[in-house]
Amino acid sequence: MILVTGATGVIGRPLVDLLIHAKAKVRAVTRSSAPTAAEVVTGDPSRPETLSPHLDGVTALFLNARAAGEAAADLVSLAAKHGVRRVVALSAANIDEPLGHQPSRFRGDRNKEAEEAAVSSGLEWVSLRPSSFAVNALTGWAAQIRAGDVIHGPYAGFRETLIDERDVAAVAAHALLADDLLYRRIHLTGPQALTHAEMVEIIGRVVGRTLSYAEVPPEAAAQGWIARGMPEPFVTALMARYARDLDRPPLVTDEVARILGRPAHGFASWAEQHAGEFAVAGLTGSG
Repeated sequence: MILVTGATGVIGRPLVDLLIHAKAKVRAVTRSSAPTAAEVVTGDPSRPETLSPHLDGVTALFLNARAAGEAAADLVSLAAKHGVRRVVALSAANIDEPLGHQPSRFRGDRNKEAEEAAVSSGLEWVSLRPSSFAVNALTGWAAQIRAGDVIHGPYAGFRETLIDERDVAAVAAHALLADDLLYRRIHLTGPQALTHAEMVEIIGRVVGRTLSYAEVPPEAAAQGWIARGMPEPFVTALMARYARDLDRPPLVTDEVARILGRPAHGFASWAEQHAGEFAVAGLTGSG
């Protein structure tokens, strides 16, 4: 039995589907009931005691850093007491950077804590360190793309190796089911580094429009995001990350292809999967 925390998230949901497809027994943890082919249990990973009744018979744990939060070590310790033998932690590529340059911490991710909990557990462990998720393009730009053809934002030339969430889930499933990744911290990235401007152009081609990225000063962008309700600490950390890494080539690895035996999904493939979320009904292309 595999216990999946964060089972309704962008990684957890496809992970559960992949494990079910592989004929694994899956217990999906949610804070409220959700439709899935897995056995669904209600609990809060940030309060490990709520999961105690659901750990019996579990042999492997998928540890979602946001779901467990500060309680990652306590949750893994409790799992070990119940006989869990393996923990696969969802961490992040930037966990060794200064905390003030890790925007996701200000959305609740405790990536370093999750990895450390797995590594120090005494159990079989794997830590996944993915680059930024491609879904960030959706949350960051979709509203502007639906509204028009010019997307305003800072650092048009900032390069990232966004990773398709499907690839992270597939590697996580492999780590839970096979033994070849044990005791590794695995850096997962998309197959190519792209600038913000290049990503916007790709989305435009997918949705049949000519989109462009108009760079605005970082200070103006930050003020606009905060005015629209984004938490100021998150915005500050994001801008610090952009400024620090603007001239630093991003890491690109082939781990997804090596582990899965097929190429990682490129950004265009991800955009095609989400084209409907960028498109506006009845909007005609400008190009």
